[in-house]
Amino acid sequence: MLGIHHYWLFIATAILLIITPGQDTFFILGRSLSGGRQAGIAAALGVSAGTVVHTVLAALGLSALLATSPNAFMAVKLAGATYLVYIGVRALWSRASGIPGEVSGENGRDSAHASRVAFRQGVLTNLLNPKVALFFLALLPQFIEAGSANKVGAFLALGLSFVAMGLVWCVMLAIAAASLRGLFLRRPSMSTLLNRFAGAVFIGLGIKLATSRQ
Repeated sequence: MLGIHHYWLFIATAILLIITPGQDTFFILGRSLSGGRQAGIAAALGVSAGTVVHTVLAALGLSALLATSPNAFMAVKLAGATYLVYIGVRALWSRASGIPGEVSGENGRDSAHASRVAFRQGVLTNLLNPKVALFFLALLPQFIEAGSANKVGAFLALGLSFVAMGLVWCVMLAIAAASLRGLFLRRPSMSTLLNRFAGAVFIGLGIKLATSRQ
């Protein structure tokens, strides 16, 4: 169907890759610990939405531009790194100043706002990670027959399968991390520590992305 072969092997490979901790994993954990379950799930949905966009771009061949243009790759990578550092600084400043910001807020309007922000951040951090685009270009073609008459359909089918499995895993991580947050917040001082931890994680991810060679 659609020229896809060894689909079972693709599923097994995808599962191993999904459960391997990476930038998206730590981003979702950070948002869950600092903002709670709703923010964590919203971040997971945002990351998944970004991955859908990467899938479509890979299917259309647009992501190949990042693979062939070092300047384009570097520009996207630095933009993503800058955004992650920005999120981290905002997380640290929000709690330090005592103002309900993008990372805090658990009830009513604050909770809804935090969820929207977490979703938007999830989309942007995923889209601005060029390694995700290159990953799809490297992995998906291995499971598509060279003579397939519907390569775009095959790309989309494999990519959306990956997204669906990743979403389930990310939501599970968000819920688990949010549960741990509830235990920590029984001590008032832990709220500030969690926010600072999340900010440090985001800044660390940004620096790691900016300094990576590939």
